[in-house]
Amino acid sequence: LQLGSQLRRAVGKGELCLYYQPIVELRTGRVAAYEALARWQHPERGLVLPGEFIQLAEESGIILKIGEWTLREACRWSTFIGAGSHDGGGLQIAVNLSARQFNDPQLPRMVARALKETGLPPQLLELEITESTAMQQTDLTLGTLKRLKALGVSIAIDDFGTGYSSLSYLRRFPVDKVKIDRSFVAELPSDRDQGAIVSAIVALAHALQIRVVAEGVETERQRDFLKSCGCDFIQGHLVGHPADADSAAEDYV
Repeated sequence: LQLGSQLRRAVGKGELCLYYQPIVELRTGRVAAYEALARWQHPERGLVLPGEFIQLAEESGIILKIGEWTLREACRWSTFIGAGSHDGGGLQIAVNLSARQFNDPQLPRMVARALKETGLPPQLLELEITESTAMQQTDLTLGTLKRLKALGVSIAIDDFGTGYSSLSYLRRFPVDKVKIDRSFVAELPSDRDQGAIVSAIVALAHALQIRVVAEGVETERQRDFLKSCGCDFIQGHLVGHPADADSAAEDYV
């Protein structure tokens, strides 16, 4: 209860901040995008990771305010960084949507407003939903995804492989990327079963014209295996830790 009360105040007092973790293209080694990750700069406890407050925010409904702030702030940062990018082509930013946020009927309107206010081109925004969220109400999910795609943004399915999804729905959903959950990457390449699963996910996704990101990549052997099976992008401590806005901007530019 105390943490919930503090979290409500934190939103209004500017205690929330975003960290940014790079997503690297395997073929070229370049940073292709950043994922925005929420942090809480608690006045007494220091930096609090999302695992300690996101579920509470979801249950209390505060997640809607946090989600809107996160989206707008991430778009603003990407617009600023993209203006000084190496090739002038801009920088894609990935933002996670909670289940409650995704099911909010106002979501497409809120996304459109954030894009307009920040001037970020729609193709440079990627919205991530977890596989379990996507599969809760598949017909509603399909409708929401179509409305978001109509804005010109990209869609990614996060934590892929953990939500028991139907492959027929993966074919129906207008998805641009799937992100292989870190639990499948952790034992690569020594675990042959996990290796077979990862290779199969990559092959399936490519057959459906969907690109693949592997999460939680921490070793060169994991990277080499993922590259050998055709994975498109990797994310993890091997290629970059989450960093605050200024540090991430310095690394990119």
